[in-house]
Amino acid sequence: MSTQGYLEIAVALPVFATFTYRIPEHLMFLAQPGVRVLAPFGQRKITGYILGKSSSTDLDQVKYILDVLDETPLFPESMIPFFKWVADYYLYPIGEVIQTALPSGLSRREVSRYALTDTGCRMVQDNALSPVQQEILRTLQLKPLDFKGISRVMGASITRSVLLGMEKNGWIEKIRSLQAEKTRRRQEMYVTPAVADISGLTLSRSQKRIMEAVLSYGDIPVRELNRQIPSASRKLSGMEASGWVHIAVRTLYRDPFGDPVQPDTPRILTPEQQDVVTVVESALGKGYKPFLLKGVTGSGKTEVYLQLADKAMQNGRNVLVLVPEIALISQIERCFRARFGDCVSVLHSGLSAGERFDQWHRIASRQSPIVIGTRSAVFAPFERLGLIVVDEEHDSSYKQDTGLHYHARDIALVRARMDNAIALMGSATPSLQSYHHVMTRKFYGLTLSQRIENRPLPQTRIVDLRQFRDQRGIWKIISPELHEAMTQTLARGEQTLLFLNRRGFASFPVCAACGEAVRCKNCSISMTLHQKEQVYKCHYCGASRPATSACAICGSSHIKLLGMGTEKIEAAVKALFPQARIARMDRDTVSRKGALLNILKDLRSRSIDILIGTQMVAKGHDFPYITLVGVICADISFSFPDFRSSERMFQLLLQVSGRAGRGESPGQVILQTYNPGHFIISAAMQQNYAAFYEREIHFREKLKYPPCSRLIQIKFMGKDEDKTREHALHIGALCQHLKKNLPAYRSVEILGPIEACLPRIATYHRWQILLKSVHISPLRQMAKDMIFSYRRDIQNPHVSVSFDVDPVFML
Repeated sequence: MSTQGYLEIAVALPVFATFTYRIPEHLMFLAQPGVRVLAPFGQRKITGYILGKSSSTDLDQVKYILDVLDETPLFPESMIPFFKWVADYYLYPIGEVIQTALPSGLSRREVSRYALTDTGCRMVQDNALSPVQQEILRTLQLKPLDFKGISRVMGASITRSVLLGMEKNGWIEKIRSLQAEKTRRRQEMYVTPAVADISGLTLSRSQKRIMEAVLSYGDIPVRELNRQIPSASRKLSGMEASGWVHIAVRTLYRDPFGDPVQPDTPRILTPEQQDVVTVVESALGKGYKPFLLKGVTGSGKTEVYLQLADKAMQNGRNVLVLVPEIALISQIERCFRARFGDCVSVLHSGLSAGERFDQWHRIASRQSPIVIGTRSAVFAPFERLGLIVVDEEHDSSYKQDTGLHYHARDIALVRARMDNAIALMGSATPSLQSYHHVMTRKFYGLTLSQRIENRPLPQTRIVDLRQFRDQRGIWKIISPELHEAMTQTLARGEQTLLFLNRRGFASFPVCAACGEAVRCKNCSISMTLHQKEQVYKCHYCGASRPATSACAICGSSHIKLLGMGTEKIEAAVKALFPQARIARMDRDTVSRKGALLNILKDLRSRSIDILIGTQMVAKGHDFPYITLVGVICADISFSFPDFRSSERMFQLLLQVSGRAGRGESPGQVILQTYNPGHFIISAAMQQNYAAFYEREIHFREKLKYPPCSRLIQIKFMGKDEDKTREHALHIGALCQHLKKNLPAYRSVEILGPIEACLPRIATYHRWQILLKSVHISPLRQMAKDMIFSYRRDIQNPHVSVSFDVDPVFML
């Protein structure tokens, strides 16, 4: 049988297979890879994505697709092998991989709602019904609702069997309808004049006003015309028929950019920068090649990216630039817009759904050869990629921790290989994994060892906090050395940055009567006092309770506020320097749209004297007037039960130190610690990455942790503690069974099952199993066996199970 007209479709559902559908003849001209279709799936209608012609030979009873939803592809055909690779590597359904990649709100599916029948209306007051049945009928008197909506309005959980019985009795009926797309093109009606002079026209008074307004504007939205002349819309169709005006629908572009930027020109490169540009430029257009650029803070990595982007575009290639967090988008986006103008697009979660939709279509329609974004931008719908830049490649924010557990840096390398592009990863503190790849010659190493204009690296002083243990109040937080340095910095009119990687006021409030911590009711963690809002907050699930709450154990209202956060540092610094202009930059202060940009603007305009912040101030920002960095306590993350905690702490200390002295004035760093002899502290003080790497890689080799091995984490989450533990133990036994009976899995080390370090988050109990091997192949094959061959063992109605390939978050 001919396969003409048969298509391979990936559906936006948690199913791993693709499906064969037939295309009706009248839709054949629209059917091309990368467009969405509406397809029947069982009793439902759902969104699917055309991947190409079907190669299936089983074409009996193939269903027809119902509609093609796009005129042009949402992604190029060349991206389909990339999507398939991501789905296979991360053990995730391909339809949901594509759905994750696309802007949100594009999926259409059939939804079911329950409505009262005429019989049901008469039965509302029937006392023969159970109380639950009566409540359901009363609830549906208001409006039709879906299953979750009925439970939400009633404030109680109900079973589907109750609804099924009521449906069979004819009291309620199920209504199926297609859910509309939540995101679409923004369109507006515009009016333009069809004549240049109205003196010869016979017009009513209102028509004359309309024509005068249209002629004065040249073109005007109908909405704005209606605001000025309320009767305008009713008269426009007649005026168009008379040939006086034209009415047309226009697609509007939602601009995500803020203030305009001043154009700039390429800067003269240092000899080291020129060497890097020359090496990478010589590789452009000659196939895949991965580079790691290790450049000290302030060495001008961004200018290298800009000049290489220009070289790639001159060769007719597109450029993708990834940054780890939205906080860094503003700075690098301004640099690229100043150099390249309107050809730059951005993709990140801070955009509205409409802005992201418009940016996606600009890229897909080849209007934008440069894209800057956070991890999700790795899926930008590019063809002819020439250069992928991964800035701050060490940052753990590139790892997606929910849904599709992809690592943007890793799949950027895969995408570069598939597109025969250059992958350039940059960092002052590379991940051990990437640096290890340089040492083993999997990556090509590049170095910028000097700051631009030969500016010196900041001088670091260590303050031993143990000598201030008996101090009270402010002086336990701010040492005399730091206080004196801040005083001198303020006197010189320069800026100070104080770093503490913990937000809130008191991170460990405890009852003074019984010693019990103020704990979150949903999580196995203590809450943090946020003094400004006068609430205790959980930083994991977001739960809160009033600061006036008594102890949940003994009822005492005497709560001792132990621990510290950026809010407490802010209060202390205001007391020490009442005349200084002080700002705080953490998740609490930048949650409102535009708040982060305002802080960065104030820093640039020198409207801030002292900035206090968490790790978001340490990442890649260029603050030229900051000459003093004070690390309040360098020990906070030392004891985390994670084999990468030393690496993260070292990177964070070096990165925050690198914010000092980036302008014309030299910088200094004061690093306060209770562990002055720790090798991380001494390596950070000397800014000696090589020494840290040699020591840390020795530990990883001995313990066989990445980059000297590979990991897959199996995560279990359930609301019932016993059922979660039992299912984790059951899967653990399955892992041991596979290892014992299949020789291919003998090299796999199985750690666990064990309760997670944080056993409960957001009411869910958590367990985990860690699969470890020197090679990834047996790990992935073992996980695939469990997912596909032992599906019934894995699936559990009370416990969710997910597989995280190359996990980053171990808590």
